[in-house]
Formats: sequence, structure tokens, C-alpha cells
Amino acid sequence: MVRWIIIFLVIALIAAIFGFGGIAEGATDIAMIIFWIFLVLLVLSILFRLFKK
Repeated sequence: MVRWIIIFLVIALIAAIFGFGGIAEGATDIAMIIFWIFLVLLVLSILFRLFKK
């Protein structure tokens, strides 16, 4: 998932440099959504490991 976040952030940066505001905004939004999903899954994984013992 982190790889996808980085890919969409790079796409957003390149689109912003070339002046494609809509594409940059869309890629940034997708990267942000994937980041929050990753963060929630990470916290859940840590909690399950703590309570499993």
C-alpha cells in the first residue's frame, strides 16, 4: 500500500509541475485515501498482535 501512496504522490507532483490541476488534485485525493486506509490497517494489526498474546 505504501508503494501505491508513493506512486500517486509522484503522479500528483508531476501533474502539478505541468499545470494539470485537476489530475494533480485527483491523484492527491487517491493517495490520501490510500494513506488513511493503510494507517487504519496498521493500527488494527498492531492492536490484534497485542491482544493475541
